Amino acid sequence: MSTAFLIHFGVTNGHVKLAKFGLYHMTAHGDDVDFPIGYPSYLAPEVIAQGIFKMTDHVPNEKPLPSGPKSDVWSLGIILFELCVGRKLFQSLDISERLKFLLTLDCVDDTIIVLAEEHGCLDIVKELPENVIDLLKKCLTFHPSKRPTPDELMQDKVFSEVSPLYTPFTKSASLFSSSLRCADLTLPEDISQLCQDINSDYLAERSIEEVYYLWCLAGGDLEKELVNKEIIRSKPPICTLPNFLFEDGESFGQGRDRSSLLDDTTVTLSLCQLRNMSNIYERHLERLKDVGGEAFYPLLEDDQSNVPHSNSNNELSAAATLPLIIRERDTEYQLHRVVLFDRLLKAYPYKKNQIWKEARVDIPPLMRGLTWAALLGVEGAIHAKYDSIDKDTPIPTDRQIEVDIPRCHQYDELLSSPEGHAKFRRVLKAWVVSHPDLVYWQALAYACMSAFIPKYLYNFFLKDNSHVIQASLPIVNLRRIR
Repeated sequence: MSTAFLIHFGVTNGHVKLAKFGLYHMTAHGDDVDFPIGYPSYLAPEVIAQGIFKMTDHVPNEKPLPSGPKSDVWSLGIILFELCVGRKLFQSLDISERLKFLLTLDCVDDTIIVLAEEHGCLDIVKELPENVIDLLKKCLTFHPSKRPTPDELMQDKVFSEVSPLYTPFTKSASLFSSSLRCADLTLPEDISQLCQDINSDYLAERSIEEVYYLWCLAGGDLEKELVNKEIIRSKPPICTLPNFLFEDGESFGQGRDRSSLLDDTTVTLSLCQLRNMSNIYERHLERLKDVGGEAFYPLLEDDQSNVPHSNSNNELSAAATLPLIIRERDTEYQLHRVVLFDRLLKAYPYKKNQIWKEARVDIPPLMRGLTWAALLGVEGAIHAKYDSIDKDTPIPTDRQIEVDIPRCHQYDELLSSPEGHAKFRRVLKAWVVSHPDLVYWQALAYACMSAFIPKYLYNFFLKDNSHVIQASLPIVNLRRIR
């Protein structure tokens, strides 16, 4: 995680690695929410000393830097200490006292001894092996500059027996990378193991994005699920008014909105609508429970079957002739199309011609972005190229972009959000900066835009495109006459 610069920032007992490690990243290092990220007892001292950043209190250039992986090392040290002594720390202190105590550890010589004396477990700590004590001291080093990184911590002698079994993290090549994506793939010694039907729950083998997409098509409503679990609670408007209001706008007695507070409750979304099929969505879903395993592994070399290229039944073949809006709402049809396009894209560029062929039929909304990138021949280090473009220095086009973006994409809540506007602004500015002789056009990602316009709209977006339009008008009129 630290290699990918993913900071957990919420490491607690039970949330070590796989649970909720994306919250710090999703909230822009805590800037997008009104509550602090993390749990007081497990926060590193430098995080506590930094405090909560508020835009009203600082000018933009004074914004504190994000925390690094060493903050998680401190949290890990607290967890290891709790496991060694068999009790949770700071349970008798309120939050403010916990934070003050953690900051005072800067003045002590041995953090481990002070923690043990504070919690009455000094005898237990003295009986711990020396290598475990050394590990705890490394994790609970007060100054982050002297604290080891996760990679350095793995070199500790306490992990000597585990380290040979540890597989270093290697970032796999992206779909459109110019390097060989299968270079590091290895087959198991016993290939027959791949053919064993150990798990017949094929839906569980699909990606979380695919399952969530199908779940929504099956009638799943995330907001409704949160309301049922009382995560989202409605409140009468009159109950949101303050009890007392000063002339300068300061108010008192106004309860804090629960949506602005951290709630780490985990809600499990039921897949019953996909597995057992409710009566409400029977028209779309009743057949899904009878879909065999072969539907999840379509044969790409089989040219005998009609569209879509899978072992589809007659009803599925008939669905391919229905209007697009109906096909995009048919769960079984979308299941087959999503699985098919996923396999075709994984075989890109070898299966580029078949991607073209299937795209003429339809493209599943979930796979539309990657499919268009494949059709346009996007390749290479696209993320590095995009990151290398200066999107911050002011240019004359900035004012026009600021005016255009809020007027577009109001039909979608995400696209019309401040974050959506910021993303669009960066894409358009990257296009203008990298193509100074052209004007911008909204609708595509940068890499797709760079491939689409030269191929289909060459010279159409020149600052003076009158001669291009004049040359195109006779062709348009001729097509109308025909």
